[in-house]
Amino acid sequence: MFKKILIANRGEIAVRILRACRELGIRSVAVFSDVDRKSLHVRLADEAYPIGSAPARESYLNIDKIIAVAKKAGADAIHPGYGFLAENAALPRACTDAGITFIGPTAQAMEALGAKTAGRQIARRSDVPTVPGTNDPVEKPDEGHALASSMGFPVLLKAVAGGGGKGMRLVHSSAEFASAYRDASSEAMNAFGDPRLYLEKYLEKPHHVEIQILADHHGRVVSLGERECSVQRRHQKVIEEAPSPIMTPDLRKKMGDAAVRLARAGGYTNAGTVEFLVDANLNFYFLEVNTRLQVEHPVTEQVTGLDLVKLQIAIAAGHRLPFAWETITPRGNAMEVRLYAEDPDNNFFPSPGKILSRQVPAGPGIRLDDGVYDGWTVPNDYDPLLAKLIAWGNSREETIARLRRALEESTVSGIKTNVGLFRRLLTEPDFLRGDVHTKWLDELLARDHAEKSAAAKSIAKPAATSAEKKVASSSVPVVNPDARPATATSITANSAADGTIANSDAAVIAAALWQAADSAKNSAPANATAPAERDSRWKLEGRRSQLDRTP
Repeated sequence: MFKKILIANRGEIAVRILRACRELGIRSVAVFSDVDRKSLHVRLADEAYPIGSAPARESYLNIDKIIAVAKKAGADAIHPGYGFLAENAALPRACTDAGITFIGPTAQAMEALGAKTAGRQIARRSDVPTVPGTNDPVEKPDEGHALASSMGFPVLLKAVAGGGGKGMRLVHSSAEFASAYRDASSEAMNAFGDPRLYLEKYLEKPHHVEIQILADHHGRVVSLGERECSVQRRHQKVIEEAPSPIMTPDLRKKMGDAAVRLARAGGYTNAGTVEFLVDANLNFYFLEVNTRLQVEHPVTEQVTGLDLVKLQIAIAAGHRLPFAWETITPRGNAMEVRLYAEDPDNNFFPSPGKILSRQVPAGPGIRLDDGVYDGWTVPNDYDPLLAKLIAWGNSREETIARLRRALEESTVSGIKTNVGLFRRLLTEPDFLRGDVHTKWLDELLARDHAEKSAAAKSIAKPAATSAEKKVASSSVPVVNPDARPATATSITANSAADGTIANSDAAVIAAALWQAADSAKNSAPANATAPAERDSRWKLEGRRSQLDRTP
């Protein structure tokens, strides 16, 4: 077994891996960029080393720096996590050259299956159904446009080197192709260091179902069952569960066999995921292979009782898998939501900043994989994933109930999160029935936006009431004595909206309103009934800041 492992990543996945190392008695080495100096993975690791400034190309994507730190620290293995260099064949090659073990597939297997076009070719040779599309990368935009036109729109442009929705664009028409190609290629280059794209025919309303596989160096390849990943926003998964609501025993066997067959054909070892699209008739089509640990791996861990990170480490150290596929019997149901520092009410705009406080959910069947703490500042330089909240139950219904309860317990102040969105999604009738597809969430959010816009336009400015007219014509303002006195700022803002008061008059009017309110309070009869005691505005605002609103 290894003595020391360098974790070439950050955030919650780095924390997840180093915790597995600690349980195995293996020392952990963290690397960090300048903005991650105070991150949780740095605090928890046995050793930590700086590797550059915030941009990923100068730190987490810099192979030379990572290998240099591994040598300096005396690490005998490197775990890439997911994202960054996890699917870049240059890293396992650099590890081999440096005499360091890479915890993942070989560079050859990564190129054979991880490169999306090469994976499609192996799938076709292995008699695995594939979505219609190109077998090779598209070299030029004009070439891609011609292929898309012959294939028929809509089509998907996808990054050859990566996944997770990065470098992916849905193209509805010929007019959109050039700009979509340019944007997707640029995003792929920034995320994976490889701008190449390929084309795929877009299937209408499919389910996204993936098969978790493990393969050791002694010829054993096993399937650990499926995960349903259809709830996505802009091709990025947000809710995952196991088992899939649409799965049948026959379909599970066929998809598992196809995944194992594909892994054997590609000479695959370690943990990987074979992704499929499933249509309304339960026909499945190979999508791609993720040659790494998935973000949603805890879902499979919860229903199988296995620790996939420990198994990854054991396989890389040369151990045999201690079980066969037939011995794995998934138990119960598990579901995961991805908690992001983003504001669903503001078009999911990132919400970096300091986490002032948070309430962490707990209780039966609840697991939280996170990489944050109170007082930590969320940077604006990386993916805004904060944590993954996972629930397990004996049935799908119990799992959803537990996840709802955990979300109600979850609060974060100082930044915005998408917790409120999940509270809403877990009550949607379509989701409760399992009747979702890969565009379901995008369509739901689009309808919400359209309804809000229509409602805003339909609200006409109300006519002034007789009381308001009297106030407007009075030389002395009439003020509710219990109301918070208006300020010059609020008056100026309100006046700017209707153009009734000039900015120069704002201070004078504010002073008059304040004086009138103070006079009204002081002149109240001594025997007047006191108003019911209410919480202060400060206290109410503090409570509101602790809650995530449902969008």
